[in-house]
Amino acid sequence: MTARTAQLTTRETEEIERANASGRPPVVFVHGLWLLASSWDPWRELFEAHGYTTLAPGWPDDPPTVEEGRARPELFAGKSVGAVTDHYATAIEQLKRKPAVIGHSFGGLITQKLAGQGLASVSVPIDPGPFRGVLPLPRSALRAAWPVIGNPANRKRSVMLSYEQFRFAFVNAVDENEAKRLYDTCPVPGSGIPLFQAALANLNPTTETKVDTRNANRGPMKLISGQHDNTAPWAIANASYKKQRRNPNPTEIEEIPGRGHSLVFDSGWEDVAQVTLAFIESHRED
Repeated sequence: MTARTAQLTTRETEEIERANASGRPPVVFVHGLWLLASSWDPWRELFEAHGYTTLAPGWPDDPPTVEEGRARPELFAGKSVGAVTDHYATAIEQLKRKPAVIGHSFGGLITQKLAGQGLASVSVPIDPGPFRGVLPLPRSALRAAWPVIGNPANRKRSVMLSYEQFRFAFVNAVDENEAKRLYDTCPVPGSGIPLFQAALANLNPTTETKVDTRNANRGPMKLISGQHDNTAPWAIANASYKKQRRNPNPTEIEEIPGRGHSLVFDSGWEDVAQVTLAFIESHRED
């Protein structure tokens, strides 16, 4: 595999060493904008209970806690899709076994990039961000991204969502009490660059949001979409699926009824995790 220069944290290195020592099939989780790796903790516990070893690298310079992230928004600025993808690729290339890769939102886009590089044994992009060639731009997706892309200066900044913005973009499908609880405990500022990269992807032939959908080493893939997702609606996931299904490996898509963009970390996360687990189990290689 190609050598990478991205620097891993001590935590990430320790998780790689643990995975390699375990002898279990590895699963790598990729978070998206406005979240941290800790958002995957319940999923990791579930997959570990089913015989996997799990890793959840962060994006470059991610702090360990939501509290620190909110106190230091500058840590998130300037993280592009290419830089984040390279960071995860660096971690994967140190594993002794090719992992399953699961990603949400922009993590779903990055999951597809990693799979297209032949780095995943099987992959599940959940409510994935669009890549170059995915043409639909639903009004709700534009509204969800507008707090960032509405100001060109945000390309070099990080942006924290207000509660109202988070409510629309992430937690529109849960009740008000849960929405407020999730806002208090989950989001951190998000890098502006990826949203500008996605918005301009089809105008920029050199964009970092390109995905190799035809690589024969991509592995099986299942895209998952929340029925009521405002940020990455069905139109985006289905257009991605239509590109991915040209691949010689198995490709599936499933819509989860009644769910919004928070489907991987709200109170219904386990329903989505079970769908994901079942797909990965059906393609598991011990």
